[in-house]
Amino acid sequence: MFTPQGPSLRELTVQALSSVEHGYDLLANKFDATPFRTSDRLLTAVAHTLETLGPFDSGLDVCCGTGAGLGVLRSVCAGRVMGVDFSTGMLTRARNAHPTADLVRADALALPFAPVFDLAVSFGAFGHFLPAAQRTLFTQVHAALRPGGTFAFPLPAPPPVGSRVYWTLWGFDAAMRVRNAVWRPPFVMYYRTFRLADVLTRLRESGFDVSLTPLEPLGRREDGSPRCRLVVARKA
Repeated sequence: MFTPQGPSLRELTVQALSSVEHGYDLLANKFDATPFRTSDRLLTAVAHTLETLGPFDSGLDVCCGTGAGLGVLRSVCAGRVMGVDFSTGMLTRARNAHPTADLVRADALALPFAPVFDLAVSFGAFGHFLPAAQRTLFTQVHAALRPGGTFAFPLPAPPPVGSRVYWTLWGFDAAMRVRNAVWRPPFVMYYRTFRLADVLTRLRESGFDVSLTPLEPLGRREDGSPRCRLVVARKA
């Protein structure tokens, strides 16, 4: 996809007609050559911002995939770094890239951890969780954090209504809803089900105190608003 090293259209089609778990197992070896991997620019901006919010000891990357976020944790955490994902293929890639990280195969909606982490992060995974599941996810992360622990993740500003990106995302979500209505197993991936106001409400309902920090290295839009914010949720 977009590069010779990325998946072909046929491979993406097979992945999209699989379950989420199996689809990522199929895509794992070529995932980092797709636009779906979190960009280094975004990872660097998050790491620089987290440095001002620490110090942190242990860190957890929720839905770590091939491990892009593990480097962020390693740069800001003094202690243990762990990633959790339910795709064996993605974890294999993460293990190759980050041999010193602890990796666990588990469902993010049933995290098998006691409250031992100071920091939890997540990158690019929230489209796989419908609104009801988002509440469960936030509750699970809350339970895995020590008192005073932080859950942080970037949230880009929504595209302007009527823009090309707006209609592209709207069309993708519509196509996925049709696909899931006629094909099993479902593949949950939506771009327009993770809205800021709803996210803040669900985080607070899960027991977090929430603030927003602009990721200034990513710039601002024409109206002066940040292109991307870091959602910072602290466990009371």
